[in-house]
Amino acid sequence: MSRMPYQLPFPQGVANEIVVAAVVPEDERVWVPQMENVWFRPLCLNTVQGYWVNLLRVRKSGVLSRHRHPAPVHGMVLRGAWHYLEHDWKAKEGSYVFEPPGETHTLVVPEDVPEMITLFHITGAMIYVDPFGRQTGYEDVFTKIDMCRAHYTACGLGAEYVDQFIR
Repeated sequence: MSRMPYQLPFPQGVANEIVVAAVVPEDERVWVPQMENVWFRPLCLNTVQGYWVNLLRVRKSGVLSRHRHPAPVHGMVLRGAWHYLEHDWKAKEGSYVFEPPGETHTLVVPEDVPEMITLFHITGAMIYVDPFGRQTGYEDVFTKIDMCRAHYTACGLGAEYVDQFIR
């Protein structure tokens, strides 16, 4: 019986799973440009609960962004390293980072890191701010979807390519 699949129907209305076979894809078109030498690769874009899971890939050193999180963030470094100017720790390959709601920080990729890839699970929004907390921009699951649609249309994958990641 232990190898018998579950025999009852799933609850009505349950969403389909998302299975991403190649998390770090060979097809460069899957990476959505965010700024020069910075891309993200969507894995789950949840419009109902307002979160997204993606890989962030950075191929430059220096300050990436200063931002605030009104909700929790989880991250795991898959390649390279990074740190925040506001803290004395360094997130290295294999590190897990939990960022509590209310955290504001400045992400920096060190000079000796040619490529950083981190899996992030971000709830709510990223609010970009200047050093004094004045808002300069934001991202949420809906702006991420818009960025994906525009990029996937332009690169030939088609706007609907992003649909496989939306729940």
